[in-house]
Amino acid sequence: MIREPTKKKETSVTGCIRCGTCCKKGGPAFHLEDKPLIESGTILAKHLFTIRKGEPAYDNLKGCLLPSATDIIKIKSQKSARTCIFYDEESSRCKIYHKRPVECKALKCWDTREIEAIYDRNRLTRQDLMGDINGLWDLIEDHQERCAYETVLTLVDEIKASKTDPLLEKKALYIIQYDLQIRSSVIKKGNVDSHMIDFLFGRTIFDTLKSLGMNIRRKNGKHLFTTTIPSDPQPT
Repeated sequence: MIREPTKKKETSVTGCIRCGTCCKKGGPAFHLEDKPLIESGTILAKHLFTIRKGEPAYDNLKGCLLPSATDIIKIKSQKSARTCIFYDEESSRCKIYHKRPVECKALKCWDTREIEAIYDRNRLTRQDLMGDINGLWDLIEDHQERCAYETVLTLVDEIKASKTDPLLEKKALYIIQYDLQIRSSVIKKGNVDSHMIDFLFGRTIFDTLKSLGMNIRRKNGKHLFTTTIPSDPQPT
């Protein structure tokens, strides 16, 4: 993760000491140069997740949440931690070091200028990887359109402003239900590994709404929306 952009850090460290700090702050984002790593099976799709276009994402350079300008495909973290799944805690080493993504090669904690130069350039998208797969890509495009973050974020703002508007809440519930249904359908009917779903469709709309301060619960057969204050944004 990048903390001090544009300037070389004042430190005596001039090389990697294998402390694992960078690997414990989340996996890297992929760029077009990384496409062969996935196509060759060095890194499997089940090890990836997608931050979808328009989704609020933590910008490491600017230090705040911003809508993603495009897909951001990243390596998943280990359970109950942000540590990259390819980092071996016991040996303090990367399991795919010799075939690691370009961000890992560019990241030098003692001098972040190289990774700053590539940070948001030539990012790999789901279309780059899945665009030629008829049927599945059509589902991904349909999901992206129906569950567009522009629509979701607008609904959140309107629901919060209106307090209780059944029509707005009905629209939100439709999006949530469609999002969950298409995931279930792809797993059951398409025989797709469930671990690939976060890569194909990103995180669920339900989880997104929770992160934005919207809670949904059922009472007397009805869905109720309540607003809470979301926690401080964290790097993804």
